[in-house]
Amino acid sequence: MTENKNVLIAIALSFLVIVGWQFFYAGPKEEAARKAAQIEASQKPKEASTAPTPGARGASGVPSEGGAATGSREAVLASSPRAVIDTPAIIGSVNLKGARLDDIRLKGYRETVSPTSPLITLFSPSGAPDAYYAEFGFVGDAGARLALPGPDTLWTAEGGEGAKLTPATPLVLTWDNGAGLTFRRTFTVDDHYMFKVVQSVTNSGKDPAVLYGYSLISRHGLPPTSGYYILHEGLLGVFGDEGLKEVKYKTLEEDGAIRPGTFKSGWLGITDKYWAATLIPQDGKPFQPSFNYFNKDGHQSFQADVLGDAISLAPGASADVETRLFAGAKVVSVIDNYQDTLKLNRFDLLIDWGWFYFLTKPMFFVIDFFYKLVGNFGVAILLVTVSVKLIFFPLANKSYVSMSKMKLIQPELTAMRERYKDDRVKQQQAMMELYKKEKINPLAGCLPIAIQIPVFFSLYKVLFITIEMRHAPFFGWIHDLAAPDPTTIFNLFGLIPWTPPHFLMIGVWPIIMGITMFLQMKLNPTPPDPAQAMVFNWMPVIFTFMLGGFPAGLVIYWAWNNTLSVAQQSFIMHRQGVKVELWGNVLGTFQRKAKGDQPAGTASGKGTPGKSGSAKPK
Repeated sequence: MTENKNVLIAIALSFLVIVGWQFFYAGPKEEAARKAAQIEASQKPKEASTAPTPGARGASGVPSEGGAATGSREAVLASSPRAVIDTPAIIGSVNLKGARLDDIRLKGYRETVSPTSPLITLFSPSGAPDAYYAEFGFVGDAGARLALPGPDTLWTAEGGEGAKLTPATPLVLTWDNGAGLTFRRTFTVDDHYMFKVVQSVTNSGKDPAVLYGYSLISRHGLPPTSGYYILHEGLLGVFGDEGLKEVKYKTLEEDGAIRPGTFKSGWLGITDKYWAATLIPQDGKPFQPSFNYFNKDGHQSFQADVLGDAISLAPGASADVETRLFAGAKVVSVIDNYQDTLKLNRFDLLIDWGWFYFLTKPMFFVIDFFYKLVGNFGVAILLVTVSVKLIFFPLANKSYVSMSKMKLIQPELTAMRERYKDDRVKQQQAMMELYKKEKINPLAGCLPIAIQIPVFFSLYKVLFITIEMRHAPFFGWIHDLAAPDPTTIFNLFGLIPWTPPHFLMIGVWPIIMGITMFLQMKLNPTPPDPAQAMVFNWMPVIFTFMLGGFPAGLVIYWAWNNTLSVAQQSFIMHRQGVKVELWGNVLGTFQRKAKGDQPAGTASGKGTPGKSGSAKPK
């Protein structure tokens, strides 16, 4: 039993170390480093070469722009002519000055759970706070004197002031440079978040021209991030067969520019936890992806861009460049559908499923399946827990049977420890002979925990990254399964008008989880070793505090899983003829605490067989 308990303690402590490292050290340290880097960047002057003026060429040959905000978002939007974007999922506008997509809000998502809170803003124009936009255009060879459209170019919309971009009506913009080149830009959009931009140019002049089509996504300022190592927020892309490339903001700031090479398939962009903007060049045509960092007078900007191959335009010739832009919520079904229908290269990796992709994504699909049946993600999580219990029932049954037999032979084990207390080798040999005789695997008790860890992790990842869980309600006070339980015992669940610090936010569900964990441990006899007994007694308390900051859906899963485990183990113990002394063990724990006694079999070094195994082994 000692070996079994030691392994259990090792597993539990390992889990505590991993989770504790993230929440109490790694997460806060990364967040502090991010804030420090942001402050340092705002105070540290950059060389002129890294602070390009608006419209200047970036390191990749693609234009770049940066600078301070000049007014509110509303004021900047009102300062330029615009064509409205209106789809079932998006509301916004295209800036006719520069022909940029720089105004996008998401109709289906709000900043908080309140139905009256503002819509999520994805794109904002340059000059507004937190500017974030997509731009398309052409550049020429260095030194070429070509009049090309830029950020200040005023385009003409076909249809005049009533021009509007909807899934049924494309938006067509034109501009003539007055020197023989006519540019035409056609925007289309679907019912979700995918735009297609076709740039056309016609050379009606007498001289040939060489152009390079480009597209870019630019983000001004360092955006707030969650700061968790299990989630990537920053720049990313998939290029050819090289797989996913993720670039953190801080990494790009240090490197300045990252140019992976030339490819014929892939995509790149900038991602947040729930939202993303990505460029998807036309498949089969060579392109050069690039990630760039700029700093103008302390004002940072991050850019993901694509530069196409040279286009030679003879007099009278025309050419087209097609680029898709995804700008919206990372909805699993929408992302997967784009990957399948548009044949996009690993586009599903836009959602950060992590290293354990093979666990987390199937876990999401199972939860989503039950959600479609019952209409509540919280209930779906409960049903998934039951399903996992049923799938692993044969293994768990063997484990609990072995644990029950361990309890039956507990008196003999205690006697052996006392008999060979001065000879550890003989003690181990005698115990192993007993295990062999009774056909007991002393490590079998670890199996339920070993099974639970990957399920726990995959569920945690699903709750943490998928937008489907965002603002998904359960019952009662749980309005967002992806957020921690909003209540706390330290203000009597809202009766006291005081908001405790984060580490004291121990709500109802974390307390329920702690109680069920305590009860599950008390199904087994108290370990004879005082140190082990203390660890086991305090573990539910420690987990209660640690899981207080976890998503409520995860805590609900853990509490429900503990409850099912208690019922399952009690049933199996009863079938094995082992007396279920749950409440006796619970009361015994509190009585010993009140009296200051040690666990049975350890007082004064005089071990006596414990009474927990009242039946003799069969």
